Amino acid sequence: MNVIAIVQARMGSTRLNGKVMMPIVNKTPAIELLLKRLSKSKKIEKIVIATSKNKENNKLDNHLKKIGFDVYRGDEKNVLSRFNDIVKKYKPNIVVRITGDCPLVDPILIDKYIELFLIKNVDYLSNTSPHTYPNGFDVEVFTSDSIKMSYLKDQSKKNIEHVTHFIKNSSIFTKFNVELKNNLFHFRVTLDNKKDLRVIKKIFNYFYPDIYMSHKKIIKILPEIFPPKKLENFSSTGNQLWIKAKKIIPGGNMLLSKNPETFLPGKWPTYFSKANKCYIWDLDNKKFIDFSYMGIGTNILGYCNKEVDNAVISAIKTSNMSTLNCPQEVLLAEKLISMHKWADMVKFARTGGEANAIAIRIARAAAKKDCVAVCGYHGWHDWYLSANLNNSKSLDGLLLKGLNIEGVPRNLKNTTYTFNYNNIDQLKELVETKNIGIIKMEVMRNQEPKNNFLEEVRKLATKNNIILIFDECTSGFRESFGGLHLKYNVIPDIAILGKAIGNGYAITSVIGKKDIMLNANKTFISSTFWTEKIGNVAALKTLEIMEKNKTWKIITQIGLKVKKEIKKIGEYHKIKLSFSGLPSLLTFNIHSIHNRNYKMFITNEMLKKGILATNSIYFSIEHNQKIIDFYLDNLDKTFELIKNLEESDVIPNSKLHLFSNLINNKFDRLN
Repeated sequence: MNVIAIVQARMGSTRLNGKVMMPIVNKTPAIELLLKRLSKSKKIEKIVIATSKNKENNKLDNHLKKIGFDVYRGDEKNVLSRFNDIVKKYKPNIVVRITGDCPLVDPILIDKYIELFLIKNVDYLSNTSPHTYPNGFDVEVFTSDSIKMSYLKDQSKKNIEHVTHFIKNSSIFTKFNVELKNNLFHFRVTLDNKKDLRVIKKIFNYFYPDIYMSHKKIIKILPEIFPPKKLENFSSTGNQLWIKAKKIIPGGNMLLSKNPETFLPGKWPTYFSKANKCYIWDLDNKKFIDFSYMGIGTNILGYCNKEVDNAVISAIKTSNMSTLNCPQEVLLAEKLISMHKWADMVKFARTGGEANAIAIRIARAAAKKDCVAVCGYHGWHDWYLSANLNNSKSLDGLLLKGLNIEGVPRNLKNTTYTFNYNNIDQLKELVETKNIGIIKMEVMRNQEPKNNFLEEVRKLATKNNIILIFDECTSGFRESFGGLHLKYNVIPDIAILGKAIGNGYAITSVIGKKDIMLNANKTFISSTFWTEKIGNVAALKTLEIMEKNKTWKIITQIGLKVKKEIKKIGEYHKIKLSFSGLPSLLTFNIHSIHNRNYKMFITNEMLKKGILATNSIYFSIEHNQKIIDFYLDNLDKTFELIKNLEESDVIPNSKLHLFSNLINNKFDRLN
């Protein structure tokens, strides 16, 4: 078999100009060391260097001819044409492609690959799809016919610049990849920058005067050349503080949705120093665009809204607390009742979990029954988590799988039962068999109501004298001014409004019909900080701005537009996506067994561009077109990488598994 090696090399480099001619050891240039090592191959019959006609390569051309190697000079940008011309001239059966920035390439490894190429009887063999060898031991072996076909079939920019792109991505070629059992790709022995140059010099000097050391010998010393280091972000101020927090705060913080370990351990910014509009700065003053949770849905008006903050500052100057009540709670109650003509009375709290517990207490007092049927997420209190006492998987579809509920009193068993959204028959069965007194549910979260589901729930509740509670903590101001129940025209007995009502300030409300709400007087519901002034003032100003600007319409339109564009990006890259949630609270998922790893991968790639992103987006009115375009452009680039991973021929997505394990393992070591 006629086997030639084509070494792709040039003088031009944006990061390290003239790198291939830089002296490494004993004044020998990198390219000469590469060629001397490559010449030891027993399988390669000819070595040809492919470079361009640019004048800057004259020095390279002269040196290579002086030391006795063939040089072919062709088009600067069309690298594929250089390879095609060389194949036509030398007529090999097999081509070995080597890049000029790999001076440590091993002839023993190459000969082994050529033998394997013949045994496997494929068109293309490499150790790069995925990479497991140290970065710099890259080798590709392919038939000359595959290059000819690639040249004839695809003259796209990507293909002519990346010689084997078409071969690797086309189904018409048979392929095989060589992998190491332990991934060593994090070791970098390629020549692309000044740091690489120092590393390669260090390796050659270690073995000198032997310049023909095998890849196995080189791998043995790599841990010494590259001592273990923490991921860069682990040294950030925020992550160091998080490590400390886990030692003195159970769970590290107060809210699961802000736990950095659920996003990207060690890389997701943990603490903020300031926030404004839809930007967040971490403790190291690095700026991020928040294209994720926007305060876990609290900041529809954006962070640090001047009007809301000025109203709060003014209120603080006259004291947030006193022995007496603040009048703003009456004004806020009046405003909420005016927005909801069906409601007569209001109770206030500071958090969604508190408000849900208040609503349940009032409803139980009114219904004179203990049993509750729930659908959706309603907080952390005992009454709700007790659903898992009946069945440890009851809350799997509503909250979290495998939820640990130690500490919830066992005697609450058989008081809370779950049903699935849009499953009216399941709810009817609970009503018929479990003496249900209250139905509590989200109006909508991930899917829209079907077959008049909400109307049927209302009819069922009315017919059986059951109190119906709509929890609109999340949905209250995202598609209408005051709740989705107004949009669907289905009226509850009690509704809960929270999160966005104060644009980041702590305030929630329980609104309801008078005959039911008066039952609050028959039980004890009271808390000191439910009487502070800030939340009420913030809510009054927030509602004023929302009503004036019709913010629910703005964020809905933004969400619809972004969803449309994400769908287009997915279709272009042939990535199947599914969408759920309100337009202003958008979630997308990739249809793949590797969806969880892809979520981490998306987060990692977007963080590199200064974007906080997951697969869920809470939109605010501060997400302007420029920010949206920046997000979509980088999501497009990330989806292209995912497409390449999905199309990997051997062990698909192993890179993602390795990526996931790398992040988790490094984080675990620090704990």
